[in-house]
Amino acid sequence: MRIYGNRQLKTLPGQTTRPTSARVREAVFNIWQGKISNCRWLDLCTGTGSMGAEALCRGASLVVGIEQWTRACSIIQQNWQQVAQPEQKFQVLRGEVVRRLKALAGQQFDRIYFDPPYASNLYQPVLEAIANYQLLYSTGEVAVEHSANNWKSPVISNLEICRQKVYGNTALTFYRSLLKGD
Repeated sequence: MRIYGNRQLKTLPGQTTRPTSARVREAVFNIWQGKISNCRWLDLCTGTGSMGAEALCRGASLVVGIEQWTRACSIIQQNWQQVAQPEQKFQVLRGEVVRRLKALAGQQFDRIYFDPPYASNLYQPVLEAIANYQLLYSTGEVAVEHSANNWKSPVISNLEICRQKVYGNTALTFYRSLLKGD
């Protein structure tokens, strides 16, 4: 897999993780163009870490990833270490995403990318945790990757949908905070 700057990342064998397609990655970074440099990026259900690696390549000051699978965490660590500059920080947290989000309470992020297994029941509890723990700056956004078919956007207090995009079988729903004043 190649990312920004034609850098190659390690991937995991088999179908355990589903990397975000190049088309969707490019779309996200085009939509958030000009808002990545020096941002604080949170990558949920990180997989191989391609989205966080892209954020690092584009100047994010901090990238935090949460991934449940131990083997994937090792690959993410290697991928991010390969692309990070000395002034950039990154952290890979292993564990169940909702529990790990609770541990991040008190921190805030400019951009959050959430890409769980499409058939999972994680969408509602993760978005609620982001809102309840106030993990998103008031000027930030959350991008949720999901199937373009049979997906109903969760209604979350303190978050509102600001845009939706479809790329073949993949869709993105963007949320922003309703809380002001960060």
